[in-house]
Amino acid sequence: METRTHIAVVGAGLAGSEAALQLAARGVAVTLFEMRPVQGTPVHKTGMAAELVCSNSLKGMKPDSAAGMLKAELAFLRSRLLQCAREAQVAAGGALAVDRERFAAQVTRLLEEEPLITLKRQEVASLRQLATEFDGIVLATGPLTSPALEKELQQLTGAEALAFFDAAAPIVMADSLDMDKLVRQSRYEEGAGDYLNSFLTREEYEHFIDQLLGAQRVMAKDFESKDLFQACQPIEEVARAGRDAPRFGTCKPVGLTDPRTGRRPWAAVQLRAENAEGTCYNLVGFQTNLTFPEQKRVFSLLPGLENAEFARYGVMHRNTFVDAPRLLDGSGRMVGGHASELPVPLWVAGQLAGTEGYCEAIRSGLHCAFSVAAWAMGNDAVPLPSETAFGALMTYATCPDTENYQPMHVNFGMMPPLAKPVRQKRERYRAFARRGREALEAYGRQLQAAKLMNASQLELGAQAARPFFPEEED
Repeated sequence: METRTHIAVVGAGLAGSEAALQLAARGVAVTLFEMRPVQGTPVHKTGMAAELVCSNSLKGMKPDSAAGMLKAELAFLRSRLLQCAREAQVAAGGALAVDRERFAAQVTRLLEEEPLITLKRQEVASLRQLATEFDGIVLATGPLTSPALEKELQQLTGAEALAFFDAAAPIVMADSLDMDKLVRQSRYEEGAGDYLNSFLTREEYEHFIDQLLGAQRVMAKDFESKDLFQACQPIEEVARAGRDAPRFGTCKPVGLTDPRTGRRPWAAVQLRAENAEGTCYNLVGFQTNLTFPEQKRVFSLLPGLENAEFARYGVMHRNTFVDAPRLLDGSGRMVGGHASELPVPLWVAGQLAGTEGYCEAIRSGLHCAFSVAAWAMGNDAVPLPSETAFGALMTYATCPDTENYQPMHVNFGMMPPLAKPVRQKRERYRAFARRGREALEAYGRQLQAAKLMNASQLELGAQAARPFFPEEED
């Protein structure tokens, strides 16, 4: 595809980086704006693109899971960031986890080496000004959109920006852990697993919960707000909802065996490697709003973490997103609010568009790139099939009937019903995945007809996606 179109992509996070790379691959010139490191954020540590700040896990890879379906779509559509993630992968059981620095460095290198991408390290304070210089804009500034840009975005949307707080889990140094008390094990897997487990007896668990609930928080009342995204609830707020709530969620012991007793422990805290060398570990699901001294005191009560050295304490940070059902169409283009005041089209991608999750952000950037590339050729965007994981998410996120919209991960609850109901859950999930594969392949053929992918790319994509597809039935 040849075009003189010049697109501004604002934000070099997961969505913006994927969008820029995909647009360049289709002959679209891109100027990618990233304010870091000139202007930092409360949670980012580097100026690299695609820096992960909450967790290093891109979630599960099982073919019969929604997360696995999403990865199949990313692989099939030749996502550049998924390829980077596979190259920077660290052991994490059935999940795709990455060495953060290697992943971000690889993405940054690809952006810097692409001839059609100009990476500018500066804050964008005005979309109206940007619209005078470019043919179109992809806005992918994520949950930490700068105050100046957020103010203008509020004016363009015609409504108050919706905001909530995300939570990042602590990271501890491996050499400060008592390995004699920790058990290396993954759920339902025999032999040594990829996670370190701190097993708690009933008495240890009750004492831990007592201290957790009594600990000092940074913001004591804000998390009682309905705007807090449930999947990022701090561990202390989960416990506040019920003393056993963590034991049925983050601290669930199912699929694990305490070698001291040969039985399932009362509760378990899992630690996942943060890098390939295994020099530091993330407390899985332990997003928190405790003060730093309280994190040290309370989390050191966990068996094996008595002398834990914290490489990073848990932090809370703001998240901003647009009211997608009222503002965006299925291509990710902003059509509501006061979008017509801009002289060029505006697409919104990633967490700012209201999708939640790393892979969802990557897929959103890829989706916007297809939409922008189609527009650059004078064509309509290829519609997403709702039977795919991201298609179901976008259908939900852009449906005008969706009320009180909150960010959402891909999940089977959003999938269109099967033609023939399947009672057994696991088989139902496999049926969703098989149907999704058929829809994805048909979508690929539509992309080929629209000259957004070619036959060779589709063939390579099908090969890359095969591990994420459910096995065919005999």
